[in-house]
Amino acid sequence: MKLNKTIYYFLLGSSLTLGTISCNDYLDTEPLTDRIVPLNDTPYTTADEAESIMTTIYSNFGNEYWQLDYFFNGDAQTEISHAGADNVQNFQMDEYRIISTNSNVNRDWNYLFEFINNCNKILNYVDNISDPALTPARKAEMKAEAAIMRAMYNFHGVQLWGDFPLVTKAVIGVNGDNFEEVYDQVYPTRKPVNEVYDLIISDLEGALANAPASSNKYKANKGAALALLAKVYATKPNPDYSKVVDYTTQLMGLGYSLLGNFDDLFDGNHEGNSESIFEANGNAGNVWAWGSSMFYGTDWKKFNTPSYDIVNTFNAENDLVRKNSTIWFSPTTVGWSDSFWASSNYPFMYKMRITDGHQNFYIFRYADLLLIRAEALVRLGNFTEAENLVNQVRNRVGLGDITITGTEDGINKILKERKLELAFEGHRWFDLKRTGKAIEILSQQKDANGNTLPYVGNLNQNRLLWPIPQSQRDNNPNLTQNPGY
Repeated sequence: MKLNKTIYYFLLGSSLTLGTISCNDYLDTEPLTDRIVPLNDTPYTTADEAESIMTTIYSNFGNEYWQLDYFFNGDAQTEISHAGADNVQNFQMDEYRIISTNSNVNRDWNYLFEFINNCNKILNYVDNISDPALTPARKAEMKAEAAIMRAMYNFHGVQLWGDFPLVTKAVIGVNGDNFEEVYDQVYPTRKPVNEVYDLIISDLEGALANAPASSNKYKANKGAALALLAKVYATKPNPDYSKVVDYTTQLMGLGYSLLGNFDDLFDGNHEGNSESIFEANGNAGNVWAWGSSMFYGTDWKKFNTPSYDIVNTFNAENDLVRKNSTIWFSPTTVGWSDSFWASSNYPFMYKMRITDGHQNFYIFRYADLLLIRAEALVRLGNFTEAENLVNQVRNRVGLGDITITGTEDGINKILKERKLELAFEGHRWFDLKRTGKAIEILSQQKDANGNTLPYVGNLNQNRLLWPIPQSQRDNNPNLTQNPGY
């Protein structure tokens, strides 16, 4: 592709500034010839500028993706909750009838690339900052944090869409020498799933040496890198369960422990606790945690309405401890009707219950990783150790021990335990897909009268991945569509 003698400059979002970019700007740019700026290998020059980018990376936890969509995507597409609220885009997602113009799907695509671009600003440019206030050790730590966060967002992307673009450059400008490289970053192709996982693993393994200490719960720390590596190796095509065991062994050596009282995890009085590996800090000045009001409260119909299935699963297990911390039934009649619950007995998800803007939430917590380890051990045939891990989680809430009699039995019991332990923390959709159980389990969803829900017939193998948003394909002709859309 020739540029002739013309120099085009791409202003990718606000790559020349320190603020966050608009979710509609990234991957939606045109060559500009009316703004000529010096092509500079060091667009940022001070320690304060670099720290400002790091602040932006963490302030993204106050973004709509994290405050609403992450939890909706992980749970409303499963048997533990219904869409709730009144948004037709969400109804499409809940009922496995997403179309490529679904605005929620498009915004999440934009958000993920916005977040990745912020990480790339650090990974691409922080080493070139000569300000002596930014020490080599801090530069290395920043790059480790940014690599962990980029890996996490690529992991989200590959799970949602399968083949996924790998954007590794925060583009500042373009000339005849780098046009091909810049074009590939601004108008990327989707990379095969295995290639995406290779970059995720490379980012995480490379970050381990310089990541913040695991005691820093509010940063992308070493424990977060190990936790994510374990999940990645359990999820990628041809999972490596020995690697899952290896990385969770390292994680278990960092001093984490289950809290004695399950509700302490969510009551707002035990933030940064011993079970927390990495959590979003709603008490930080740069994060307004408004998401709780999307799920909890009787002033309007909220998202992620708990299902009969999850309530019945808690009841059948006599798991009242986790039920009471996970689901709240309004003691008064709510002001709307619902096809699933009576207005006089209406439930809400309850793990995010602090509505003053200071709600923390977990990115990774220890119980999740104990159960991921148990899953890997079952796959490797070590049923006894797997039982012990599951029973630690169960005994914490007063439930008796399980026994595992075989691989299928073990996976089913661990999936059930994850359902009870992690409901409404954004994991269920990905758990079902990872274990190959999504269609088997989700096709059996029933209403209160035991009738199969009519929309489960929409679910098929193609619907386990989202469509590539049509607006993205309109802007970028290099993007292909997923089958079935």
